[in-house]
Amino acid sequence: MLDADESLPLVSIRGLRVTFQTNDGPVTGVEELSFDIAAGECVCVVGESGSGKSVSSLSLMRLVEFGGGEIAQGRLLFQREAGAVDLAKARQGVMRDIRGNEIAMIFQEPMTALNPVFTVGDQLSEGLITHRGLTRRQARARALDLLREVRIPEPERRLGQYPHELSGGMRQRVVIAMAMACRPRLLICDEPTTALDVTIQAEILALIDRLKRETGMAVLFITHDMAVVAQMADRVVVMFRGRKVEEGPVTEIFEAPREAYTRALLAAVPRAEPPAVPA
Repeated sequence: MLDADESLPLVSIRGLRVTFQTNDGPVTGVEELSFDIAAGECVCVVGESGSGKSVSSLSLMRLVEFGGGEIAQGRLLFQREAGAVDLAKARQGVMRDIRGNEIAMIFQEPMTALNPVFTVGDQLSEGLITHRGLTRRQARARALDLLREVRIPEPERRLGQYPHELSGGMRQRVVIAMAMACRPRLLICDEPTTALDVTIQAEILALIDRLKRETGMAVLFITHDMAVVAQMADRVVVMFRGRKVEEGPVTEIFEAPREAYTRALLAAVPRAEPPAVPA
C-alpha cells in the first residue's frame, strides 16, 4: 500500500490492458487505457458496444477475472483512507473488503443484481452486516432509511417484498440503495437505465446525480447514450475498439469534438426539429 495523498485523484487508471483467452488465442479487450477520476466527479465512459467501456469498469472491481479476462498490464490506483492501493495487484481479501464497501456498482439489469429468493430487506441488510458489523436490527433500520433516500413509496412494505413483486424502476432503486448502503467513495454505473422506459430513466439519472452531490462520492458512468452523457458528466472519455480516442470536459466534447468517431456519436443523438411553417 502506498501513502495516501489527498491532492491525487481518487482513481488513476494507467496503461490498462485487458486480454481474454479464446479458442483462437488471446483477444485484447482494452489497450493502453489511462484516465483519472477525482473525488466528487462524474466521468462518463462512452462508446458503442464492444468498445471496451464495460471491461474497463469491471477491471476496477476485478470482476473481469470472473468473466475470463485478465489484467495483463497497467495500474489501477485507488486512494483509500489508509493509503493508495493498486487494485490490479491487490489480494482477493483486500478486494472483498473494497467491493460493495468503498467501490460499489450498479448494473444494467437490476434482476441480475437481486436474488429472487431473498426479500429486499434481507438483501439490503447483508452488506451492512458484512462490511459495517451492524446487528440485524440495526441493518434493518438502515435499510429502511436507504429506501427512503432513493424515494421508494411505502418503504416499510417494500422491505418484506421479493424482487419480482416490484416494478423495473423500483428494482433499480433497490439496487442503487444496495450500492449506497456503505457510502462508497466510488460508484460505478454500467448502463443502469438501458432497460427502463424514458420516464423512469430520467428519474434514476436524477437520483444518481442527487446522491453524488449529497454524499460527495465519485461516479464512473458507462453508457453508449450521448444524451445521458450530457445530463450526467463532468468529464467524458470516448472509447473505440478498446482504446481511448478522446477525453475532455463535457462542454468541450459536445461543442468542439476533435475526433470523427466522437462527432458520429453526437450526430446519433435525436434532436427535436422545429415544426414546419406552412407556405
